[in-house]
Amino acid sequence: MKIAIGNDHAAPELKLAVKAHLEEKGFEVIDKGCAVGEKCDYPDAAAAVCREITEGGCELGILICGTGLGMSYAANKIKGIRAACCSDYFSARLSREHNNANVLCFGARVVGEGTALDLVDIFVDTPFSGDERHQRRIDKITALENA
Repeated sequence: MKIAIGNDHAAPELKLAVKAHLEEKGFEVIDKGCAVGEKCDYPDAAAAVCREITEGGCELGILICGTGLGMSYAANKIKGIRAACCSDYFSARLSREHNNANVLCFGARVVGEGTALDLVDIFVDTPFSGDERHQRRIDKITALENA
């Protein structure tokens, strides 16, 4: 599986840790974030990661900024993206299982490296349940973005 990852200037170190962790697990990681010492705007990183998903280059994305909020706001403006800002394991699991989220967002100033790696593992390892009631709700979300 290919996973796109992006960050702003608040999270280059955490991005590198997440990227290394995913590569150790055998994932191909496409890095769309900024490097240590660079400044960048989170909407640009969010757009780059989400394009990888909407254009079919990657199945999932991970976005990291200071809080995860800005990244999730920007990502959710892009048609076809369901980004979840998570700082707890339960939300990360249900974002995939119930909502079939395709982008995980979190904040480098909110979660430490250990929690971040656990969130990533839960997110990438949890499949969508495929339950009819959850799919019906996802279809309604898709209808909203097409309205």
